[in-house]
Amino acid sequence: MTKTSSEAVNQVQKRALSVFTAGISNGEFGFPPETLIALDRGKGARLWDTEGKEYLDFSIGWGSCLVGHAREEVVEAVTKQAEKGSNFSYLNTHALALGEEIQRVSPAVDRLRFCASGTEATMYCQRLARAFTGKTKILKFEGAYHGANEAGVTSLFPSQNLEFPTPELTSAGTPMARENLLVAPYNELEKTAEIIAENKDDIAGVLMEPLQRCTPPIPGFLDGVRALCDSYGIPLIFDEVVTGFRLAYGGAQEKYGVIPDLVAYGKALGGGYPIGAFGGRADIMDHVSEHYIGQDNYVWMASTLGGNPISTCAANAALSVYRQEGVYENLYELGEYLRNGLRKIVDDAGEVAQVIGDGPLAQIVFTDQPVFNYRSSAQGNKKKGRAMMLELFKRGVFLNPMGTKLYLSVAHDRAICDEFLTRFEDSLKSVREII
Repeated sequence: MTKTSSEAVNQVQKRALSVFTAGISNGEFGFPPETLIALDRGKGARLWDTEGKEYLDFSIGWGSCLVGHAREEVVEAVTKQAEKGSNFSYLNTHALALGEEIQRVSPAVDRLRFCASGTEATMYCQRLARAFTGKTKILKFEGAYHGANEAGVTSLFPSQNLEFPTPELTSAGTPMARENLLVAPYNELEKTAEIIAENKDDIAGVLMEPLQRCTPPIPGFLDGVRALCDSYGIPLIFDEVVTGFRLAYGGAQEKYGVIPDLVAYGKALGGGYPIGAFGGRADIMDHVSEHYIGQDNYVWMASTLGGNPISTCAANAALSVYRQEGVYENLYELGEYLRNGLRKIVDDAGEVAQVIGDGPLAQIVFTDQPVFNYRSSAQGNKKKGRAMMLELFKRGVFLNPMGTKLYLSVAHDRAICDEFLTRFEDSLKSVREII
């Protein structure tokens, strides 16, 4: 007897919940158990689950698939390399070519190394800053995510509104963050300057997303932070895991014209394959050299899959796509088209909300106040935001129901955005009826 679609879905949910905590293999999505699905394939900007249901993908692998799913150039490169070996844990031709291209396009990078994720990359940047300066504390900005390392998950979703620069633990198991982390408000240069001045003898590095989540920097903020770091001799670390190769081919450094001392990459760099990279000034990067072993300022660095030929050949193929004429013009035009469409629907419905983002990124925050940092965004109606995401998911839009950013890719177009906007409008009507 053939199972019905409903029975098959229920079976997937049962299996997932019996294997994975909360039924999810890699965390943070937080789907209700009754909505769990298993994805089977993706192409372009669309996904299909095991029952053949199609989804418009506005998560796009948490932004890692900027080229879109199963991009031909990436598939061809990976297929050819797979026959030659998947990992040597050593220098290979694809890694060398990719490293040279990153060095060429990133003015911050004198030297670099590969690892397997953005989490690793930002972690190594912090360690390098501590080794180089001999200081212990990292300054981050409230609400910023820098991967699953201690700094990345501290003051990520704070609720206590502690006085700056006191950190709030978002994740258990990170007690040392209380001692080694300082927190400043993004886009508030005066307060940031005050915190840095008061703690200049302890700060090893300032770690920041140039564009924090979906909130752009106000004019002069990044330049001001750069000047503060220069004034006190503190390394500035850009987390370009999201912004790298997304806001421009040269990332946030190209877009905003501010150059850090260290930079971390991931996500879009890999064309959908796992990758991380970190680099910066040669005098700082030297501290990962194995010739430093035995010295107090040696930074242990090893990554079994870092720079593997599969990921690096995929990355080289992805970069070849990003270098094609008109790619970034189209991404920016499409991002503005989507954000304007969201604003119109919200305004026509008489809903109070802010639509934020830049380039191929968008986010809606249900608040009547301007959004310029974490505390201003935290004033939004989170219950309504999550309800909206779940309603969209019911209507065949794949995204993160935690209410974070919407990602566009090279594979998206106006037609897909129009489909999304139609479902968004319908979802908003349902949400207004229940909340």
